[in-house]
Amino acid sequence: MNTKITADQAFVRETNLSLVLRLIHNQAPVSRAQLASITGLNKSTVSSLVDELLERNLVHESGSNIGGAGRPATLLEVNPQVGYVIGIELGVDFVSVAVTDFLGSIVWRRREDADPSEDQDRMINQTLRIVKEAMITGRKKNYHFLGMGLATPGTVDVEKGILIFAPNLHWRNVPFVKIFSEQTKLKVFVENDANAAAIAEHLFGAARQCQDFIFVFAGVGIGGGLFLNGKLYRGKNGYAGEIGHSPIMAEPSQNVCHCGNRGCWETYANQYSIIQRVQARLEVRRSSIIPKLMSEHNSPLNIPLIKQAADAGDAEAIDSFAEAGHAMGQGFASLVNIFNPEKVILGGPLSTAGEYLLPAVKETVRRYSMHEIGQQVEVQLSTFGPDASLIGAIAIVVDDALSHPITIGRR
Repeated sequence: MNTKITADQAFVRETNLSLVLRLIHNQAPVSRAQLASITGLNKSTVSSLVDELLERNLVHESGSNIGGAGRPATLLEVNPQVGYVIGIELGVDFVSVAVTDFLGSIVWRRREDADPSEDQDRMINQTLRIVKEAMITGRKKNYHFLGMGLATPGTVDVEKGILIFAPNLHWRNVPFVKIFSEQTKLKVFVENDANAAAIAEHLFGAARQCQDFIFVFAGVGIGGGLFLNGKLYRGKNGYAGEIGHSPIMAEPSQNVCHCGNRGCWETYANQYSIIQRVQARLEVRRSSIIPKLMSEHNSPLNIPLIKQAADAGDAEAIDSFAEAGHAMGQGFASLVNIFNPEKVILGGPLSTAGEYLLPAVKETVRRYSMHEIGQQVEVQLSTFGPDASLIGAIAIVVDDALSHPITIGRR
């Protein structure tokens, strides 16, 4: 037999298997007839593909559609218990680990603070300890782990699984895939945190049917995940999306960014900028409940305290968030003018204060974007809020399984 023909047939088979599985994932519950209509494949081919997905336990039958004339159609859904995924979000000052089913529902999680001033090995070992706890817990419940995803700030070589540079961590050339695969024996994927969050929104969240959108991750830094024509845009070397380091100010007196440059967008719109705004207001003895909250909590000034004050109606907290929202909006407006997206989605740690940031963001986008473009874009909060990158770490593993369903074993 001609091996090339056999290989081509196998490739076409897997491509069609992935196509059908993704459609079931995106549009469930759906019938075999509907799948045939959407894909253009004949009914016997669709039936054969569905049978294989059922055999691999990737999908299950979920009932019948009894509406309309003719025989009831059996409906199909993805099986959430086909396997479980471990997701890691490596933040600048925290580590978060979760276990989810195949549809991204969290069944176990742990979050711990981390000290970015400590050495790199200590933070990685802290992460490994939590991951091993997750694996032990999962295996006691007979979870079959499909893989592990890690979302990290900074530029990432996705193919090699290496963090190239994280300005806010001051880490370079960290071989995450090698480290975590050797320790866990799982298939490991590494992705930039904003890119991962964008994949989560496209797979599980607010952008499931959206072909062109931008995810903005806002926390210690600002990063972007660009979905263009239905695909994540990575750029020439895979480092696209470092939007936080776009210069919006040129004065030499401005603060130095962690990347080493001055005037970067994120220095005006990240969480530190909000804290600095509040500190400046408190230094001129403006009336605020924030000092009282700091004393009650025995805590330094931070975003949760500022939000608590805003929730209580504190004008200084509310105005500080609004100022940061206007700074965010300037960057959003530039992105809107350049990419003409359907949506811009704000997520990451600062999205917890989204109700105070978003009105100013939207106002500034309307003001600074071109009218014909800006009036068509929807600016909204992430479905997953501060967990966007954590769910993104899960999503990159699930997305790989959807692309390669033959990697999932048969029953």
